Amino acid sequence: MQTFFVEIKCALGRTYDVANALAQAEIASEIYSIAGRYDILAKFYVGPDVDIGRFIGENLHGLEGIVDTRTIITFKAF
Repeated sequence: MQTFFVEIKCALGRTYDVANALAQAEIASEIYSIAGRYDILAKFYVGPDVDIGRFIGENLHGLEGIVDTRTIITFKAF
């Protein structure tokens, strides 16, 4: 299992719309609102054979209201 996080920057006033769309898609294990340069932090788990870049492109970049993303790939949990 691969674990990664995506920070999501939303268009002004669209954070809740994006968070709801992400929740309805049932692809993120956890979704948080955050402060700073990005508006949402989402945690994902995918199988070892999944291409993370393709997963993000196909599942996140098509959601209306997303302006930018930043992906954080993890290696090990302590």
